[in-house]
Amino acid sequence: MKQKEKENIKEKNEKKEAASVENTGDSPRETDPAGEEKAEVKEEEEALKNLEARVAEVNDKYIRLAAEFDNYRRRTAKERLELISTAGEDIIKGMLPVLDDCERALQVLRESGSDKAAVEGTELIYNKLMTFLKGRGLSVIEALGKELDTDFHEAVAQLPVQESDRKNKIVDVIQQGYKLNDKVIRFAKVVVGV
Repeated sequence: MKQKEKENIKEKNEKKEAASVENTGDSPRETDPAGEEKAEVKEEEEALKNLEARVAEVNDKYIRLAAEFDNYRRRTAKERLELISTAGEDIIKGMLPVLDDCERALQVLRESGSDKAAVEGTELIYNKLMTFLKGRGLSVIEALGKELDTDFHEAVAQLPVQESDRKNKIVDVIQQGYKLNDKVIRFAKVVVGV
């Protein structure tokens, strides 16, 4: 029995020694206060890193949202300006035939040698109408003598010309073209020399 007791005591001593070696090693034990502090420091560092990552993510989202809102504000301001500048486009388009009729009436009155009062009265009406429309942003597309530009002109016919300087140029305007604030609302119908 003494032998067994000696072996038990020996085993207990070995276990104690092994436990003390583990406590002084790299791996912290619950019973070691220094190890607990290291674990808490590591946990705090990890929490701080996670918090910094979250702050960076939220900051990035904020910057993107601010940029998106700024783009939205600019786009809506541009759309509003375009809407204001072309708000009366339909009304002005509807008045263009009246303007054409005034031009034709003036031309007929001048060619027929009518009374001066009739010509002056028609010119007065035409000038008032044109001044009003120009004040709203309407401008005439200059075409006669210029090269054909499909952005502003619509060629409806070709006419043979003798002069080489008139070839590929507009020799006659059938219907006047107009722009409203630099946007073409009616193309000029023209005859091109060939």
